[in-house]
Order: sequence, then structure tokens, then C-alpha cells
Amino acid sequence: MSGDIVLQATAVEKEYPARGGPAVRALRGVTLQVERASTLGVVGESGCGKSTLARLMVGLETPTRGRIEVMGHALEPGRALARQIQLVFQDPFSSLNPRITVAKALQEVLVVHRLGSTRTQRQSRVDELLGLVALSPRYRDRYPHELSGGQAQRVAIARALAVEPKILVLDEPTSALDVSVRAEILNLLVRLQDQLDLSYVFISHDLAMVRHVSDVIAVMYLGEVVEHGPYGEVLDAPCHPYTRALAAAIPVPDPTRRADPSALEVSGRPDAAREPLGGATGCPYLGRCPDAEAVCAEQHPALRPIEPDHTVACHVALRAPRRAPRGPLVERAPS
Repeated sequence: MSGDIVLQATAVEKEYPARGGPAVRALRGVTLQVERASTLGVVGESGCGKSTLARLMVGLETPTRGRIEVMGHALEPGRALARQIQLVFQDPFSSLNPRITVAKALQEVLVVHRLGSTRTQRQSRVDELLGLVALSPRYRDRYPHELSGGQAQRVAIARALAVEPKILVLDEPTSALDVSVRAEILNLLVRLQDQLDLSYVFISHDLAMVRHVSDVIAVMYLGEVVEHGPYGEVLDAPCHPYTRALAAAIPVPDPTRRADPSALEVSGRPDAAREPLGGATGCPYLGRCPDAEAVCAEQHPALRPIEPDHTVACHVALRAPRRAPRGPLVERAPS
């Protein structure tokens, strides 16, 4: 990693109006950054705000408060910044037009962004893009329904690469695929990052998969980042009780090893985690936390450093001694 910041989200909040009630706060003060040629993994359960963050990062929606910068410039609607950052959706079939061929889908991007002055140049670029994602030119004339899930996702990735972006935001890019195909897409993404010097925001609820590709991991809970740091520290020595629960849920391939049972303990009402955040003064994880203390109900924990590059939003974790790393549950992809 070079240390150059290519994507910066600062105190980003997003609210959606609700009929007859207070606004729904999907994001609460999220601050994140992505360095050049690195991968930020964003993890958390469904409904924590990951996809909302993805849409804000690429400009499909605007923050209610806060600021997003791409390549040092404020993110605003327009083609110039759209060429710098692109989104790859979870379901490739829903993002591809079923009525046009693969070649037409890729050529449309080139025409809109005025890339390639002649039809021959655009056709040549289409073949080049298919080659980047390991598809032969014979897929040019196929329609989406004639593709497998993995092939369709490769086309979606090729379409995102058509404008030569610096950043890809990958919103659950493998969750709609068969298990046997996921590794192929992950390996493709790792190769493309090295080949094209790309930066990734990799969003998923699967910690094992995020660890495979990420340099830094941000753990989100109910619209907030509750832990952030290098992938090894966050997953091997998690500090926040929610991160510990997520890490303990990763399947252990070694039958001689056991997950930490204390990390899976949950106290309080089972529906407490889904209570609205509006007006809450304490920790949003209070209703599920096995370590909760009186201060947790009175003060909202801020994201603070527990190590130079490792931050956590937990009153108890900031006072408790660090846990020894338990060793990786899944190996990370080689760089």
C-alpha cells in the first residue's frame, strides 16, 4: 500500500423519511478511508447499512450529512467522477439488461463515456474487457439468460472496468453465486487488483471471504462502525463483543479446534438489536452484549484507538486487556 487516500468518507449520515414517524437513520457518523491498491472490507449482518454505504460511495444517493471524497474531490453527480469509482452489484442478472447482448452492454458504457471514436475501436475494447475477466470473444453475442451466474458476474465486472476506474465498490459480489464459483471470482478480483492497480471496497456478511481479500476491515452494526483495523488484528484478536460473535461464527475447518463459546453468548431480549436508534443515549449493542455495564446504558461509545491502527467503539474493551491472537481461521489470499 502506498498510503495515498483514494476514497474518504467523513462523518457520513443517511436518513430516510418514514411516514408517520421519525426518520430511519441508516448510517450514523461513518468515517472510513481507502488507500490506493488496497482493499477495505466492510462486514456486518443484514440491515447494518453496508449497501446504503455502497450507494453513497458511488453517488447513487447523497448523504444527509457528512462528506465523501473520491481522489481528493467531493463526490458529486457527473461522468468525471463516475469514471473513477464503479459499483458491482450483488446479483449480476438484475444489473444486466436481459434484452441486450454482452457486447451491447459493454459498448453502451463506452458510448456514454465517449471511449473509442469508432465502432471498430469499441469492438476491440469489448474483446479486451472480456479477456480481462477470462471470457472468450464467443460470449459477445450471448444474452444474460445464456450465461451462468459466474459468467454473468464476470460480465458485470467487465462493464465496471470499461471506464478504467481507480476504485471498485463490490456489494456482496459472490453471495448470489454457487460456492464452487465464489473462489474463482475472488481469485479474479485479486488478479485484477494487481494487474490494474485497483482499490476495492469489499462489502459482505461473510467474514471468511472478506478476510481472504482485505487489508483493513470495518465492522458495522446498526449504521455505525464499531471496530476498524488491519484484518489480522480485527479477526484474530477482536475487541468489540459483536466482532467476537461474528468471528466465532466462522466455520472452523479443523475438527481439533473449537470456537470461543463466550463470544457467542448473547444477553437481553432477542429483539433488542432491532430497536430504533433515534434518541438512544447508550451503546446500540447494549441489548445483546454479554459484557454490558452501567456506563454502556448511559454513554454512547465513540470509536477510539486501542492500538495505533486499531479502533473500537466499546467502553469495556478500551479498559480490558487485549486478547491474544488465536490464529487465522482461514488463510488470506497471497498478495
